[in-house]
Amino acid sequence: MILVDQVSALMRRRQVLATLVQRDLRVRYARSVLGYLWTILDPLAMACVYFVVFTQILDARDAGYDPYFLYLLTGLLAWQWFSQCMTETSRALLSEARLVRSTNLPRELWVVRVVMAKGVEFLFSLPVLVAFTAYYMAVGETQLHWGLVLFPVGIALQFLLMVGIGLVLAPITTLVTDTARVVRIALRMGFYATPVLYSVDQAPEGLRVLLMLNPMTGITEFYRAGLFSGQFNAVAMGVGAVISLVVLLIGVATFPRLEPAVLKEI
Repeated sequence: MILVDQVSALMRRRQVLATLVQRDLRVRYARSVLGYLWTILDPLAMACVYFVVFTQILDARDAGYDPYFLYLLTGLLAWQWFSQCMTETSRALLSEARLVRSTNLPRELWVVRVVMAKGVEFLFSLPVLVAFTAYYMAVGETQLHWGLVLFPVGIALQFLLMVGIGLVLAPITTLVTDTARVVRIALRMGFYATPVLYSVDQAPEGLRVLLMLNPMTGITEFYRAGLFSGQFNAVAMGVGAVISLVVLLIGVATFPRLEPAVLKEI
């Protein structure tokens, strides 16, 4: 019931939400010479670095599915959206404290607006993934198949996951500012606990269960399902979907309980 009420409140303010998302994007690129290209260059540069390290220096050519660069890029684009949302949603209420306090907008809107803005940037980065996929298809190193229809499912699940995490992090960070430091540490650890550089199948058997409890493990499988000849981990995908929905429900239940304390604090 709480979820329905929150969604209804956000839908009534959808025009305001759209305006705030547009504002965030304009501010991000306002004084940047390269503008939108930064959304592409960051994951692309990191993919190049990891590709050289793992295939040329460490010679770990079986670290992921072939072609490995495409595997890397897909994971890094998803992780970039996740990490940016974790950082920005944790301070979503603090950064807009005056507006949060003085307007009658649903306070959840400030979290959703961050996830949506970063989601738009993720969509802006997808042409790079499309270009490399087309290249590897042209040289015969990969081919698309029915699993590609799961890509939008991955986007939807990651969106819900990030909203759920944001609804927990935003009020807690407002009340306990040390949370921002914890988030930074968690992101460093989480990157290596997510199969961005490697596949789950390569992890020791005892660690696979723990890795699959990370919802981003299953979500990255949704993204990669249509790109690597039908190779995907259905169990990880199912676990990731369930955990994402559970996290959303936890966030929906937590936010209104902490909201009165947050309003007193800011």
